[in-house]
Amino acid sequence: MSGPTTATRLFALLGDPVAHSLSPVFQNAAFRAADVDGVYVALRCDDAMLPGLLCGIARAGGGGNITIPHKERAAAAVDVPTDAVRRTGACNTFWLEGDRVCGDNTDVAGFRAAASALVGNTAGARALVLGAGGAARAAVFALIEDGADSVLVLNRSPERAHALRETLGEPTRVRVALDVHAIAGTHFDLVVNATPLGLHPDDPEPLAFDRIAGAGAVLDLVYAPGETRWVRAARARGIPAADGLEMLLRQGAAAFERWWGRPAPLDAMRRAIAG
Repeated sequence: MSGPTTATRLFALLGDPVAHSLSPVFQNAAFRAADVDGVYVALRCDDAMLPGLLCGIARAGGGGNITIPHKERAAAAVDVPTDAVRRTGACNTFWLEGDRVCGDNTDVAGFRAAASALVGNTAGARALVLGAGGAARAAVFALIEDGADSVLVLNRSPERAHALRETLGEPTRVRVALDVHAIAGTHFDLVVNATPLGLHPDDPEPLAFDRIAGAGAVLDLVYAPGETRWVRAARARGIPAADGLEMLLRQGAAAFERWWGRPAPLDAMRRAIAG
């Protein structure tokens, strides 16, 4: 395919930060492999800019993704949210159908695929989710839908964790830990980092493993070159662990299918990430 023309569809990742993102790398590779006329870019934007950018790009015939910290605001900006957006209160994918801006939470499918690749079936699992933002909402929703026995949410602000619990409407299986002391001596089948900690090399670890009795597996939704320090720390303790690359790839594939109405070229996307 030749370069962009007036018919080229624009897709954008909206968030802050976005400079680290691999989404443009694998989405542009997917567009080339599928021979579709689109281009994908990353645009840093603040909270006030988000609704206008999102709707403007969609109404121009494009679409895109939403990342930290705007997923909850994006859920309120779209005209037609999917059930996953309504249930989680978070939106990470947008596009236009007719004259209405649609939104989905493909993080749910992405998390489900990443968790399955790491631990197989999460039915009956006892999980700890760190964080209460958009990624955490997708993780908790997927775990509950897939039959997890219980999900404990630990967040710096307990109020946000309680809001997550209320949004999902799961007062029995989703609980809130008021602080790190509340999880001392507890063993979890799966521990998930859904906070931004790990995006920068000097970030503290999201959870010190000596704070809990043990973990069956660790899934860090953050990704970084050479994996995150937290993933490496888990493996050093003999805990199976993975970073957020598989979730990123799978949610991106689901987004591609929303935008173009055809299967995503997953192999081409995976090769692009591998470099």
